[in-house]
Amino acid sequence: MRAIWTGAIGFGLVNIPIKLFSATEESRLDFDMLDRKDHAKIRYQRVNENTGKEVPWENIVKGYMLNDNYIVLEDTDFEEASPEKNKMINIQSFVKEKEVDSMYFETPYYIEPQKGGQKAYHLLVKALEKAGMAGLATFVMRAGENLCMIRARENMLVLNKLRFEEEIRSPEELNIPANIKLTKAELDMALELVKHHSTSFDVSAYKDEYKDELVKIIKARAKGKRPKVRKLKVKATRTNDLLEQLKASLG
Repeated sequence: MRAIWTGAIGFGLVNIPIKLFSATEESRLDFDMLDRKDHAKIRYQRVNENTGKEVPWENIVKGYMLNDNYIVLEDTDFEEASPEKNKMINIQSFVKEKEVDSMYFETPYYIEPQKGGQKAYHLLVKALEKAGMAGLATFVMRAGENLCMIRARENMLVLNKLRFEEEIRSPEELNIPANIKLTKAELDMALELVKHHSTSFDVSAYKDEYKDELVKIIKARAKGKRPKVRKLKVKATRTNDLLEQLKASLG
């Protein structure tokens, strides 16, 4: 694996030199965009909107529109904005993991200690495990500030990027029904259904079945076959059917 960020974790006055590695990888099928006529690949070009000519990467800069004018920023400007956060992940507070709503969770990363930081790294792992806590911090990566949570997992440190509060949209515009009356029988039957299907969480039991079905279709088309299209029409459960369908679900 290739490190995507190098720096240090600040734990009080202790600095732990670390590297960040992406903990996830894409498992979906990689489709190319093609021209239907001759199956030629579609290319995307970085084009100057004034000249219509393609612009090479080395001539592309980042700009921010301010008062109808673009202000161009260089790489040094991004580092100057907060040099300590470009190289330091300073833990600012500790919280219980269960207190962090899953709505805020984003991307996970593995944390590896660099030379000279192994003992301090192990100390932080054990401290978080014993306390049952996780560290909250902010740092800069890819020209943007990130809120993150550092936690102990299987004798190592894992960093999870978190969304800022301002990034969570308000549900006020949604039409969520209120004051819906449920009978005791309906609620009891629903609870029985939940209990009947309750189990311990095992992520290995879940597979990307949709991808497997697409692969079957791709292989069939490669042989010149046209798979049958299965159509599914979703129907809402009528109120007077609710109890009967719950009973059937348990049966």
